[in-house]
Amino acid sequence: MVSVTRAAFGELPTGLGTVERFRLRSEQLRVDLLSWGCAVAALEAPDRRGSAADVVLGFAGLEGYLQKQPYFGAVVGRVANRIAKGTFTLDGKEYRLAINREPNSLHGGLRGFDKVLWTPQVLPNGVQFSRVSPDGEEGYPGELKVWVTYTLDGGELVINYRAQASQATPVNLTNHSYFNLAGQGSPNIYDHEVTIQADEFLPVDETLIPTGVIAPVQGTAFDLRKPVELGKHLQEFGIDGFDHNFCLQRSKDRHFCARVHHAGSGRVLEVYTTQPGVQFYTGNFLDGTLKGKDGAVYPKHSGFCLETQNWPNAVNEPHFPSVLLRPGEEYNHTTWLVFSVA
Repeated sequence: MVSVTRAAFGELPTGLGTVERFRLRSEQLRVDLLSWGCAVAALEAPDRRGSAADVVLGFAGLEGYLQKQPYFGAVVGRVANRIAKGTFTLDGKEYRLAINREPNSLHGGLRGFDKVLWTPQVLPNGVQFSRVSPDGEEGYPGELKVWVTYTLDGGELVINYRAQASQATPVNLTNHSYFNLAGQGSPNIYDHEVTIQADEFLPVDETLIPTGVIAPVQGTAFDLRKPVELGKHLQEFGIDGFDHNFCLQRSKDRHFCARVHHAGSGRVLEVYTTQPGVQFYTGNFLDGTLKGKDGAVYPKHSGFCLETQNWPNAVNEPHFPSVLLRPGEEYNHTTWLVFSVA
């Protein structure tokens, strides 16, 4: 059984509306969702002794989410990840987007889907959020109707994304939760064992845009097909962290993506998806300046993201999986976050 309760979370400035919090509870998990940015604000999962801890980074109050912050828990779009120089050409017309991470456009622009109030509908086992992104929002063509549905089933949180467009437009939606399976507020993720089921990855340039090369992981730091302990692995290869797309199988069916195990607590997160890629990000830009829940600070490498999505900058790379949605089609992708103990 899943229970769903709703409560006010805070008021937006100048009468823009009330942000609500929706609490989903099963026997294994408790998940708090916000109507602001469809954000996962808390996720409590038990350790091997049955003791629950909140394993996602975030804020106790609405003001935290309204400040400049790195997309904690939010759904990002219209196009997640980076678009090179904020430009693309579609059906012979060039479109220019907001440059919000020099020199590129990141996660939908200056006011992406993470910075808007969504309309909620309570379901028996979850919440469906919807909104209409107007034609020209952040420079993107066409009106886009979007539905993001969170449902809870035991230890499994399911996120489904649907969209319909009035004219051809790129669409790439993901959830940007930062996890720490030791519990949010733990200083780092170095003791997490990570597995990503990917034979290839996308090398990037100095602005984190894929070079266009699809490279084998074999013999590189990006070979995560067998479990690696993150801290030791970063040290061994002398790298500062991950912020890269890993290429998954190109199947619209549910397929395994990644597994993260925290030996100390026994918590395991397994990710399954219908998407062709996952951006593995190790919180490289966190710097300890943000005050999170329970007074926690979030230094570098204190959380990781597994952002299931299409490949970055796909709108400018014809040999990448297509990111275009045209009228009469439906964008429909699902990601499953499965929590257990080992």
